[in-house]
Amino acid sequence: MATGRTHRPATRSRGIPEATVARLPLYLRALTALSERSVPTVSSEELAAAAGVNSAKLRKDFSYLGSYGTRGVGYDVEYLVYQISRELGLTQDWPVVIVGIGNLGAALANYGGFASRGFRVAALIDADPAMAGKPVAGIPVQHTDDLEKIIEDNGVSIGVIATPAGAAQQVCDRLVAAGVTSILNFAPTVLSVPDGVDVRKVDLSIELQILAFHEQRKAGEESASADGAHPAAAARKESADQGPDGDVPAVMPA
Repeated sequence: MATGRTHRPATRSRGIPEATVARLPLYLRALTALSERSVPTVSSEELAAAAGVNSAKLRKDFSYLGSYGTRGVGYDVEYLVYQISRELGLTQDWPVVIVGIGNLGAALANYGGFASRGFRVAALIDADPAMAGKPVAGIPVQHTDDLEKIIEDNGVSIGVIATPAGAAQQVCDRLVAAGVTSILNFAPTVLSVPDGVDVRKVDLSIELQILAFHEQRKAGEESASADGAHPAAAARKESADQGPDGDVPAVMPA
């Protein structure tokens, strides 16, 4: 099986837009569920609904893959699973290192979905000497002193950072210097990387804050409805009370 260091996904060279690339895993997840239920074909409308997108966007995305389906029949599920997996590079073996084996890092190490999707956790790395040699998910934790050698020995091109924010940039710099070209960042900080290095950030607190915003908005709408005032009318009244220029917001957007 090929390793991630010598083979790169074909998506960019074939000119597939980044927005389409971001939706391919959604389609693959929906298709994999259909495959597990032995569903042979699926219409664009059914697959779009399962993936949470509209069917026109799905058909456009699939046109970049050269897959147009069959009128009256739909898309062959197994073929699409293979086709999207190939485009995403999931038919290869991608060794991954996880740096920072606290609660989050340990949870990631124990996640069983990596192997079935083409990712192999090659090493777990932590700065705490007390963690060295301790098995997590059956893999002994190694010290950060050996990070560069671990990257080289395992041919790693994808690194996962699950360290505290203060340590993340230094870990990132060492990963990049050792040859890692793709980073999944769980640390609550923005990383600075050179051209040619891809970073995907996962910030759970930001996602929760967005949900809190929507919850607050829903609560406000329910309160306005209970008072017999339409939210839009209330907004117009508030605007009128403020005068033509309104008030300067207490917190300006970043």
